[in-house]
Amino acid sequence: MQRLASIVDLIRQLEVPLFGTMSAADIVAVVPLFHPRNFAPNQLVFSKGDHAEELYILLSGRMKISVLSPDGRELAFRTAGPGQMVGEIAVLDGGTRTANMTALAQSEVLVLSKADLANLIAHRPAISRDLIQFLCQRLRDTSEQLESIALYRIEARLARFLLALSDQMSSMSTTVEVSLVLSQTELGAVLGASRPKVNVAFHHLEEAGAIRRHGSRLTCDIQKLLAISEDIP
Repeated sequence: MQRLASIVDLIRQLEVPLFGTMSAADIVAVVPLFHPRNFAPNQLVFSKGDHAEELYILLSGRMKISVLSPDGRELAFRTAGPGQMVGEIAVLDGGTRTANMTALAQSEVLVLSKADLANLIAHRPAISRDLIQFLCQRLRDTSEQLESIALYRIEARLARFLLALSDQMSSMSTTVEVSLVLSQTELGAVLGASRPKVNVAFHHLEEAGAIRRHGSRLTCDIQKLLAISEDIP
């Protein structure tokens, strides 16, 4: 019971999209449908082409969603952190997995089966609206990522990534601290750039006073990042 209560509190704190319109009582009722699971760093969760029977909500850690080219090059679509839902596409449309998902750090997730999701949608129609909003936002995020890779310098792409990570794209906050769990190689896969170019971009942001690095922690100057994020060649 204590474990259930802690998961409910964490879901509300993380503002998980699937539960956007649910009351506390409703969340308590549906959380038992989820099953906790843990993944070690670098553990493959699923592969592109796998049959899908479940989706995941991250409670802690970070996941990478990526594909590999025939010659072994990796393209990372995005990374997901606490509060985010992943693996939903194939569960919703009945197809196979569209990408690989790998744990970047020790991660705890809640697993919801396809059958239980269908039951939730049937008995709680409001969830359908939340899912539509979630999928539309995912499409917007993907469009913005493609736009960044196609149109913006690597420094601007990195600035936009950090703004999204800090969730401060429209905020007037002065500074925000974020934790970066990706290596520069992994970050390069997300930004569509090589590791050396990512390293140069970090130095550029530091020299501009947009970030200060403290190991994996970054202090971000939001206004300076916003200015750099609009730098189109």
